[in-house]
Amino acid sequence: MQNRQPRRIARELALLSLSQLSGTVERMATQQISSLVTAAIRALSAEVQETLEVAAAEVQRSSERLLSSETRASDVQSAKAMINEAIELTQAAINRVGTALELPEFIQLSNQQEVRAYALEIITKVNAKRAEIDQLLDEAMVNWQLNRLPRIDRDILRVAVVEIMYIGVPDRVAVNEAIELAKRYSDEEGHRFIQGVLRRVTDQLKTQSPTT
Repeated sequence: MQNRQPRRIARELALLSLSQLSGTVERMATQQISSLVTAAIRALSAEVQETLEVAAAEVQRSSERLLSSETRASDVQSAKAMINEAIELTQAAINRVGTALELPEFIQLSNQQEVRAYALEIITKVNAKRAEIDQLLDEAMVNWQLNRLPRIDRDILRVAVVEIMYIGVPDRVAVNEAIELAKRYSDEEGHRFIQGVLRRVTDQLKTQSPTT
């Protein structure tokens, strides 16, 4: 986390806080940095716990499948696939734990005024413009819906759209930062999906812009 830019820290803080904080725009503006950090820690802990629980359930299902398979090849292959998925989920949880180990430095950097101000700007704009943001994202989905995505993926997309539409961050920068967040908090499939959705979002916004 050394030498990370204030906006990158703020973006990550906002992402982790989004699902934990609620209230009006005016109330959000009064949030203390301790509230943001506490929300971020809760979100990260919940992500680790949820991923581990899903992995454990997959291991249990695959074990039961193996025990009842009577060595049928199709059942054995299915159980193996479940085990592989459980391993991937466990690895994702381990990555979350690795992120959690950076929390002391994360907290220290989060105390910077610039970081707090930008994190709150993102959070308040996401809350104030959520309907417009979600509509745009739904339109950019191909045979999918925003509400079917994992929470962390939805929020990564929302942060990127807010930065592009309401904060004035260049498209390429916002998309690249979203991809980095997805690599950190989502999985391989998730970060590729997010990249594709944001590419379509930026294409849509360009076609909607008035020509000069």
